[in-house]
Amino acid sequence: MSLFEQNFSVFLQGFGYTLLASIFALVGSLILGTIFAIMQVMNSKVARSIGNIYVQIFRNIPLLIITLFFYLAVAKVIKMTGFTAGTIALTLYTSAFIAESVRAGILSIEAGQMEGARANGLTFGQAMRVIILPQAFKVAIPSLGNQFINLVKNSSILAFVGGLDLMYQGNIVAANSFDTFTTYIIIGLFYLLITLPLSYYIQHLEHKLKKNA
Repeated sequence: MSLFEQNFSVFLQGFGYTLLASIFALVGSLILGTIFAIMQVMNSKVARSIGNIYVQIFRNIPLLIITLFFYLAVAKVIKMTGFTAGTIALTLYTSAFIAESVRAGILSIEAGQMEGARANGLTFGQAMRVIILPQAFKVAIPSLGNQFINLVKNSSILAFVGGLDLMYQGNIVAANSFDTFTTYIIIGLFYLLITLPLSYYIQHLEHKLKKNA
């Protein structure tokens, strides 16, 4: 407790940056992932190719490599902090996995629903937005929930580029106090403050949707 009390402001700052990066990356990856999932199921070969290439690249390259690319290479052209570089990398990396989850959800919907929507005068975009995507997200909720929780845990990558997150601040506290074990237990508890409510909310949402089905 003494270690926690003495470094409370440091831990709180790291918690704030981790929470902020997680929120930015969650929203960004959900938007990007949905866009590329739609591109993967379009009739256009060009759109499908772009969607597939994007997903394959960011899904199969380690998050650390993507983060270092933005921090060491892109930052030379466009000035950005470690926090920004890490958050962008986290967004792109997670969006590739979300794209696969959403695509699987879209493919689980009967093709006749899209055909019926188009026959009634809806454009591809309108049919996706009004009919297909709402159903696809319901199917993909368990998978999306796992990706969101992984995103929060993966935000620790910011520590490698001075992102001021929980892990970064924890490394500083551990180095100054020489109490590594206690420090990382505290860090783990802070991560639980984010992931447990998110996990319970996803479970609640799943049960709610099952009842309404």
